[in-house]
Amino acid sequence: MASVTRRKPNNGAHADGHDSKETVLRPPTLPFLTKLKYASYMYGLQSVLGPMLWVREWKESRNPPPGHPDVVKTYECRPGLPVRIFFPSSYDQTSAATLPTLFTIHGGGFCIGHQRDDDEWNRAFADAHSVLVVSLNYSKAPASPFPTAPHDVEALLLAALADASLPIDRTTDGPTTRTAIAGFSAGGNLALAVSQLPSINTHPLAPAAVTSIYGCLDLSYAPQDKLPNRPWKPSLPLPRGEPGDTKRDPLIGLAPVFDWSYIPYGQDLRDPLLSPLYAPRDALPRYVCVVAAELDMLAHESWRFVSRLSREGGNKTREVPDRESGEVQWRVCGNVRGEVTTAEGELILSGDERFAFEETWEGGGVKWLLVPDVLHGFDNPHLRAVFGGGAEAERDAARKTEVYIAELGRWLKEVVWRV
Repeated sequence: MASVTRRKPNNGAHADGHDSKETVLRPPTLPFLTKLKYASYMYGLQSVLGPMLWVREWKESRNPPPGHPDVVKTYECRPGLPVRIFFPSSYDQTSAATLPTLFTIHGGGFCIGHQRDDDEWNRAFADAHSVLVVSLNYSKAPASPFPTAPHDVEALLLAALADASLPIDRTTDGPTTRTAIAGFSAGGNLALAVSQLPSINTHPLAPAAVTSIYGCLDLSYAPQDKLPNRPWKPSLPLPRGEPGDTKRDPLIGLAPVFDWSYIPYGQDLRDPLLSPLYAPRDALPRYVCVVAAELDMLAHESWRFVSRLSREGGNKTREVPDRESGEVQWRVCGNVRGEVTTAEGELILSGDERFAFEETWEGGGVKWLLVPDVLHGFDNPHLRAVFGGGAEAERDAARKTEVYIAELGRWLKEVVWRV
């Protein structure tokens, strides 16, 4: 079978970047030495991180830090992939009361990362909104390439929904179920992918909403082709700002290795399970929320995705951004002038639809939130430490995390679950 390599769309491209003259895109064939370099790098990285994660997990099992899960358990369907369960601190675990439930999926480029990385977020959300949070797991590439991860998540999600020991609100006679699913980075991709699977979207407790948080939603473009679609703010210190014409994103060094590790040779790059940007609206949950980081090379694909869903949902005036538009306002996601957008800790929740909008219609809706002046992984204290930027940047990211968690919880409870 011939391989059609990734390339920029021609003048027949749709506004979402989908070239109407090509129905299939496949990964390029890489030179042997490049593949050897990628394999050596990724397996080497995993061999270094593995023992470090094991030691951290061993220590924390004996001296749990603040924010730790209440339960870590395994299911027979995937005994090597434990799930982490967070009850709200106010919840009496001896009671028969049930709870709205959010399933979360961690990131890491499909290759690295660990559920533990999201403990602080999961605990904060559970406690702030009195929601049961269940952190799901998946096998990592390159040993387990696509589509292993979506089906791991599928199996664990079905097992958790069937687990009578979990106080999941199993109400099915309301306007929606009381479940939702969310994911970070690669996990955002997986949340949207698993939501499309028939065993999930036809389940009586199918998630009423899916949230992608700085997700990688379009793997049909090479990572370096995404760099022109994010703003650069030289007034901010590194790594949020870049001097001169350097313009490197914190993800760009690893992204090609992640893609090679996860995507099998010959795979259709526009398969909606791989690139959820191309998912049909009716294959997704009724409600979709997309959260992105302004200073992230992945933000533009999130913007294209949610704008397309808005337009298909009934807002015919909604323009779908074009990643190659001659107008910078559609080519760049965020503040096109590269200026600092907000004061420290602030979000734009109304008045500027580049950064936020929320719409509902009969049977569904969408929500968009572009968090200003932050990097990929801004809501994760471990990634904040890795990316650096100083105390001011970390304080700004932490405060914006609090605000968007509050906003996401409000949307789920008031708009989606109606509790």
